[in-house]
Amino acid sequence: MIDITKLDFKKSEGLIPCIVQDANTRVVLMLGYMNEEALTKTLSEKRLTFFSRTKKRLWTKGETSGNFLNLLDVTADCDNDTLLFKVNPTGPSCHTGADTCFNEKNEELGINFLETIIQERKNNPKEGSYTNQLLNSGINKVAQKVGEEAVELVIEAKDNNKELFLGEAADLMYHYQVLLAAKGFSLKEVVAVLKSRHLKK
Repeated sequence: MIDITKLDFKKSEGLIPCIVQDANTRVVLMLGYMNEEALTKTLSEKRLTFFSRTKKRLWTKGETSGNFLNLLDVTADCDNDTLLFKVNPTGPSCHTGADTCFNEKNEELGINFLETIIQERKNNPKEGSYTNQLLNSGINKVAQKVGEEAVELVIEAKDNNKELFLGEAADLMYHYQVLLAAKGFSLKEVVAVLKSRHLKK
């Protein structure tokens, strides 16, 4: 991942600031500090371990709460004196119980938030959920709904009613993502196809 020998631990008296980011949502979870020993342990165990400046010892995030920060990737900045960790958190990152140490919600930005909700319904069905009703109706029914919503969007596109047009656009986007979930695919895979097409041009 990184070459420890190239890192500058001397600038901050043996410690390096570590920015921790959720690899999926890109939300910054916390800031911690590592000495060389903590970094070595982190890279070996694939779980973030920091150096506590108050207790003067190593501590693995989640060692008491169980809310570990599982390491996916780490990169150094241009001066080799700060690290960016991309992680998969198993729970809230702040000791207060908040998602992040900056009291922000750790959730997907953009259209990905909808995919997260749909996948949650698929994995943990909720009684009365329209999403679960759709998923349980089978691929043919879900695909049919996508077709119906596409037609309705085309019809609204011919008029100048902003509210109705955006409403139909939202309906189509929702049903399209339900279809992806029903087929076992993700938006990330669709984006990968689009990117590959772009690179070929």
